[in-house]
Amino acid sequence: MPEPIQSSAPPASRTPRRKTLEQVTAENAKSGLKRTLTATQLILLGVGATIGAGIYVMTGTAAAEYAGPSVLISFVIAALACLFTAFSYGELASTLPVSGSAYSYAYISMGEKAAWTVGWLLLLEYGISCSAVAAGLSGYASSLMSVFGIHVPSALAHATLQPVAGSGGTAISGGFRVDLIGFVAVMVVTALLVRGVEESARVNTVIVFLKVGVLFVFIAMGFHAISPANWHPFIPPSQGGFHYGVKGVFRAASVIFFAYVGFEAVSTASSEARNPTRDIPIGIIGSLLICTIVYMAVASVLLGVVPYQKLDVPDPLAIAVKIIGTPWLSLLVNIGATIGLCSVLMGLMYAQSRVLLTISRDGLIPKFFGRVHPRMQTPWIGTIVLGIIVALITATLPIDIISDLVSIGTAAAFGIVCFTVIWQRNTRPDMARPFSVPMGGFRIKGIWIGIAPVLGILFCLLMTLPLVIDMVHSVAGGNPVPLVLLVVYVSLGILTYVLYGRRHSLMAQSEDV
Repeated sequence: MPEPIQSSAPPASRTPRRKTLEQVTAENAKSGLKRTLTATQLILLGVGATIGAGIYVMTGTAAAEYAGPSVLISFVIAALACLFTAFSYGELASTLPVSGSAYSYAYISMGEKAAWTVGWLLLLEYGISCSAVAAGLSGYASSLMSVFGIHVPSALAHATLQPVAGSGGTAISGGFRVDLIGFVAVMVVTALLVRGVEESARVNTVIVFLKVGVLFVFIAMGFHAISPANWHPFIPPSQGGFHYGVKGVFRAASVIFFAYVGFEAVSTASSEARNPTRDIPIGIIGSLLICTIVYMAVASVLLGVVPYQKLDVPDPLAIAVKIIGTPWLSLLVNIGATIGLCSVLMGLMYAQSRVLLTISRDGLIPKFFGRVHPRMQTPWIGTIVLGIIVALITATLPIDIISDLVSIGTAAAFGIVCFTVIWQRNTRPDMARPFSVPMGGFRIKGIWIGIAPVLGILFCLLMTLPLVIDMVHSVAGGNPVPLVLLVVYVSLGILTYVLYGRRHSLMAQSEDV
């Protein structure tokens, strides 16, 4: 492998701790993980980790609160942000076929501090998403059990802490209650992941076909109940702020963006893919395209059946099914939502456990996260600890008030991935790239700038801007909760690296030798 091109910048007194591709590849080869996943299984992993809470819950909220029928445009905007990022993920995954996803890419390209930043963002994305999905799963499962006459007591169906209605999240009430269903669901998924990735992939394949099949049945049955009048006006007149109008379309896109969280989970499976340089790009881009098609079709039917003003509910598809007037379809959609959210939870927890595995092996977090079971060949201790933490969060905390933070963390991580492609192209132009970002690029003073990565960065900024503006308005209106949570999480990440990661880093130990 040719040596990297030297930068023309003056030498710094302390150069960044940066891994070489050869070093990471060697570490990856000794991971102890089984290479069993095919391109098809990777696509299904991406679909399984993506189609869930976004389409079952957030489509209705985005339409009712911000965009109306034009939420279909919001889907396209959010999909474009993800597509340009998927191209970047595809190039990096084919060039750097290692576990750890964007964390490993940043470690090789920009050094340890950048890698820790990306890794901490990914943990925010996956961790909060897992809890939010588990909470949604609990709601649908409770509804499903009630159909069969099983009524879960309120004390076992809601989190310990709940936002006070009408407080905008600034007031929280506590009570003697736990979300038992969400807790159990997380622990069952944890047990499957500990059992083995191949077995988990088989279960995920069955679940994906079931939940996508249910959505297609909904589309087919709902198509005949569409009233074109519900699509007018396509872009409702602005009512100020992000409430409808063109601004509302972009604010809805930032909400819909959460619906795409999960497709990049495929990139964490490089150590367990049979042919990562070929199959990982196929899995990432393929799962994104499939999810976008399904989202657009379901949203079109939903908005054609139900007036958008009535969709600000936790179960918008259930509202549509009542209008369609087919009782058995209501049961089917409820089952589809429950099992669909199970597969999303599995995909997100799988991705987070693999990111933790990689970070721990670099010494930035305790080593037990990286211990692989000798027989099951999975990071079992880390997966169990992760499962317990996510289960406790699901059972006790009101996840709904921090969903926007997931989108902020995801957009930031995606933007860094796109920038990493540009960095790699300029520092290692001679590397073999089985998959390259399309659309080419141009040079400014000798620096290569890729069109697709730049568009990815711009679209990620576009996703983040409405969220930040709303956060500022919330603080001005007396609701500092989202900003406080963001500051606490960032501060915790900085302290973790300064007090533990920087000292225990394997790169730091190699410097001392």
